[in-house]
Amino acid sequence: MRIYRDRRFLIPFRSALLPQVFTDVLVVGTGVAGLRTAIEAARHGDVIVLAKEAVDLSNTSWAQGGIAAVLAADDTVESHVADTLEAGAGLCDAGAVRTLVAEGPREIAQLLEWGMQLDRGSDGRPALGLEGGHRHARIVHSDGDATGHELARCLIERTRAMRGIRVFDRCFAVDLLRASDGSGRVTGALTWHPRYGLQIVWARATVLASGGAGQVFRETTNPKVTTGDGIAMAWRAGAELSDLEFFQFHPTALYVAGAGRMLISEAVRGEGAHLVDRAGTRFMQGVHAMAELAPRDIVSKCIVRHLAGTGDGHVFLDCRHFPAGRFAERFPGLHRMLAGFDIDPARDRIPVTPAAHYMIGGVRTDLDGRTSLAGLWACGEAAANGVHGANRLASNSLLEGLVFGRRVAESIVRDAPGEALPRQLASDVTTATHGELDLADIRSSLRSAMWRNVGIERHGGKLPDVLGMFEFWGRYGMDEVFEAPEGWEVQNLLTVGCLMARAALERAESRGTHQRTDAPATDPAQAVHLDWAIDRAGALRRVRAAEVTA
Repeated sequence: MRIYRDRRFLIPFRSALLPQVFTDVLVVGTGVAGLRTAIEAARHGDVIVLAKEAVDLSNTSWAQGGIAAVLAADDTVESHVADTLEAGAGLCDAGAVRTLVAEGPREIAQLLEWGMQLDRGSDGRPALGLEGGHRHARIVHSDGDATGHELARCLIERTRAMRGIRVFDRCFAVDLLRASDGSGRVTGALTWHPRYGLQIVWARATVLASGGAGQVFRETTNPKVTTGDGIAMAWRAGAELSDLEFFQFHPTALYVAGAGRMLISEAVRGEGAHLVDRAGTRFMQGVHAMAELAPRDIVSKCIVRHLAGTGDGHVFLDCRHFPAGRFAERFPGLHRMLAGFDIDPARDRIPVTPAAHYMIGGVRTDLDGRTSLAGLWACGEAAANGVHGANRLASNSLLEGLVFGRRVAESIVRDAPGEALPRQLASDVTTATHGELDLADIRSSLRSAMWRNVGIERHGGKLPDVLGMFEFWGRYGMDEVFEAPEGWEVQNLLTVGCLMARAALERAESRGTHQRTDAPATDPAQAVHLDWAIDRAGALRRVRAAEVTA
């Protein structure tokens, strides 16, 4: 599928007629990574933050799980590093993991100083929970299952209290802008607002913290805004991407016909819930030493294979053995949500199924969030810095946003160019000649194709057919002129879905979240990162197979 290198040439505008705004740092995204970057960067200059929808709508706000950090006296950095490396299935960069874990406690202390409320034990210290893949209790939570909501509240309040930060609500980032002097340096972004229309934001440093792409799959726990916009923008601008074949599926999303796939937190299993089938059999026992608390990729795969054998559509979480009132006390938000479906965990088993949850791959960065393009940084779910390897360890994602969001801001202070920004942009206008598209149909079809063929299990014989589907959809959707986010989102989903399918075809082995039924073994020779870039014709180009750093 041809993927246009720079979509601004497909948008009918001339920059001289557009409003132009100038800032030191432009941050795309208002999740944990974006807000942590903005808060730190605002200590040194002017910052603009783009919120695609409301400022509090992000994967961060929806996160039920907690934040992993070494806070207990009997826990160690080495133990947390070891658990992360094991979950990552041989593809984590050890230096990135150690950076994450070693700097984590500092970020928890900073959140407490800013007023984040954490659940506490009888001794007054933050209570520490256990989740899948962790061998120590090291997960902090807020109000049981509302950690993301409280973290977002804390960071948003801090952001609004700081001078020098402007938050643009409901402002869609359409494309990155690059200098015309041959350097390729990113100089800001073209944006769109429902009231003000198109606008150029010039910036000395641009940060992609735009989250993942869960909406590329039919079944997902992600909010509607997660359409891979930042990753697609970076691709069109020429940035290198990495690890696109790895997408984490959460094992336990609520399965109710006609309802969205709402997350049932990892912490429920950490509290002692059992995964059972319709007959009541705990099918994870004997499969993995940690049973229900095995890493997510293993639990998701086992659920899918067990369902294939039973013919059922879902399995169950059984919490009926919890002490009376314990579920409601420990997970008040979940208890209220389940009550809306007339499910009482004290009486009923909770129907669950896996769903797309977290994008591990993204824009390739170093430990300071620098991308392959000057002037462009990335962090959080949009970035691929080697922390998660082939499978993210539970509750490391919020920690990653905090640690690497701060590191990005510190890097910008050191490295961002000081020269004057451009004040105009020459552009040509291309007009499409295709008939009108049914965007909803394309979006639904691609999401279904991804779920069926590039989901929890893939097969090398099916992936070329998926790429053929994207070629067909792209023939009509990729060079169409749109004037609103609905069309741009479909183009971004087509871009990211095509890239993910191509990367899944390239990795002919099974590792972490990438499971090839036609290549079920893990190949030691493929313990490398697959990096990609766009060529001059707009086609996919393999850059390298980068070695994993020790």
